[in-house]
Amino acid sequence: MLATDWVTISALATAGGTLVLALATFASVRSANRAARVAERSLLLGLRPLLLPSKLDDPQQKVGFSDEKWFVVEGGRGIAEVGEDAIYLAISVRNVGSGIAVLHGWNFYPTPQRGDSMHRPPEQFTRLTRDLYVPVGDFGFWQGAFRDPTTPEFAAARQAIEARGWMTVDLLYGDYEGGQRVISRFSLQPREDGGWISGIGRHWNLDTPDPR
Repeated sequence: MLATDWVTISALATAGGTLVLALATFASVRSANRAARVAERSLLLGLRPLLLPSKLDDPQQKVGFSDEKWFVVEGGRGIAEVGEDAIYLAISVRNVGSGIAVLHGWNFYPTPQRGDSMHRPPEQFTRLTRDLYVPVGDFGFWQGAFRDPTTPEFAAARQAIEARGWMTVDLLYGDYEGGQRVISRFSLQPREDGGWISGIGRHWNLDTPDPR
């Protein structure tokens, strides 16, 4: 009859216990990481803005430019006007997201842009001279201007506005911490009364996964 090798049995038992402890630790760490990711995502969702055209029955807004030029923008509409030394643009927007929207920049196209056509890189956007804020569940506005009549962009915008064409504006914005940047594609379409109505084409997530 063979003698019991208690040293070997003890070593095997210790190794088995260590393996079980390692597996339990791995599972615990993995679960904690998953919980942390869920908590972080929930926090980010609570800060995420999303801009759409404002409602047609939203109140009018008074929009002023640095040269003391003032406009009244109605809900769901925009402004596109050619002056002697400047072209003025504005759109009434509504934040349907869960966080404050901070507008950073814009890109203007004098022609319609399909939703599947790609946006320009963020570094090519015209930066706003001041941050514009749109509260959660409320309306606000975007404004921009061309001020150099000698540039091709000024000439193209003038031609599109005077021809009463369909124009496109991409807006770059994010949350109040400067993250979760989004580009939303708005349109300005001519109305029979001489004004402009705004629409939305598509949104792109820049700092978070974009499934499209």
